[in-house]
Amino acid sequence: MCAALAKPVLYTYFRSSCSWRVRIALALKGIAYEQVSINLIKDGGQQMTSDFQAVNPMQQVPAIKIDGITLSQSLAIIEYLEDSRPLPRLLPQDPKKRAAVRMISNHIASGIQPLQNLAVLQQMGEKKLDWAQRIISQGFKALEQILKETAGCYCVGDEVTMADLCLVPQVYNAESRFKVDLTPYPTISRINKALLELEAFQSSHPSRQPDTPPELRS
Repeated sequence: MCAALAKPVLYTYFRSSCSWRVRIALALKGIAYEQVSINLIKDGGQQMTSDFQAVNPMQQVPAIKIDGITLSQSLAIIEYLEDSRPLPRLLPQDPKKRAAVRMISNHIASGIQPLQNLAVLQQMGEKKLDWAQRIISQGFKALEQILKETAGCYCVGDEVTMADLCLVPQVYNAESRFKVDLTPYPTISRINKALLELEAFQSSHPSRQPDTPPELRS
């Protein structure tokens, strides 16, 4: 089969927030794909194997093989999906709204998530929970202020955008993994609740993936 026609292959891990962003995008755009699970915990982390390093030299998920190319970094993958399969749109046409979506996305993807991901927490020892809670709370305090200016039903206006794909996995991390109190962030909480009612966010949820452990399934 021609590579351009082959079904995309997503290298993912059920609880990876970066992978979840891409799963949501694929679901929203109705793109069928195959999953390859890369367990970030088992045997020291399957992302460290030479086989996976050949897919992504950074040894991180997600990565995707699509249209004859291999891409990593969740926002780059989502932007490619947007360019190659533009409907439904995840980036607004209006340049100001488009900039706001990218700002919020990068606020989460660059300013919060990397500082509380597995690689960082492994270096923090007994302080890892306090560290993650502090980083997320600092980020959410800023994000709450931003969203008060940009939000409609969702992060930017009333249409689902790339910013929403970043928000929901980060809120999941905050609540489920790090027990962050979301009471001070009513706008974040409201948007997250609305998004979780959408099928694309439900079907891509960590509790419903092929590699989800039985005790975490719902």
